[in-house]
Amino acid sequence: MATLRAAKQTLRLDLKKRVSALSEAEKRSQTLAVTRQLFVHPKYQNAERIAVFLSLPDEIQTEDIIEDIFQRGKQCFIPRYKSRSNHMDMVKLTSAEEIQNLPLTSWNIRQPANEENSWQEALASGGLDLILMPGLGFDKQGNRLGRGKGYYDTYLARCLQHPKGKPFTIALAFREQVCELVPVAENDIQIDELLYAIQ
Repeated sequence: MATLRAAKQTLRLDLKKRVSALSEAEKRSQTLAVTRQLFVHPKYQNAERIAVFLSLPDEIQTEDIIEDIFQRGKQCFIPRYKSRSNHMDMVKLTSAEEIQNLPLTSWNIRQPANEENSWQEALASGGLDLILMPGLGFDKQGNRLGRGKGYYDTYLARCLQHPKGKPFTIALAFREQVCELVPVAENDIQIDELLYAIQ
């Protein structure tokens, strides 16, 4: 277990270095390429209820995707993380503009305040069709390396208990985040598909 943790940690540092070496222009062009792939993807086109992450600077940017979800009349859900635990909910946004009014967490991510119960939670209200997944690294076998908190694996495990079943999962990545092999533990849940900018 300690060996696995060490292997993951080493890979995380390496991937962070690789992504931080990317210029803003390169990140923008890869984001555009991945976004275009997603917009023509049948799973995205047919999904009604979509969960999407609010991107950090070292991730594929999701603002255009969120705008598009609303333009197509779909329902958009975003993560609400509970600090000091690995619990995360996906709560419903009413508009793309609503994001600007959300408070910033210590990680510099905007998210709904925890004490507000007015937010509709995805699993309490019909489940999800598609989850767009962030991560630090991915391999082509469907393995994903997150930031080490286990939020998404725990959430997907909860989705498996939902009558609707596990939503389809698509990871969005820079080319530099695609690895030969990501070390995984038994509780790491694989992703269904990986979209990245092919050269």
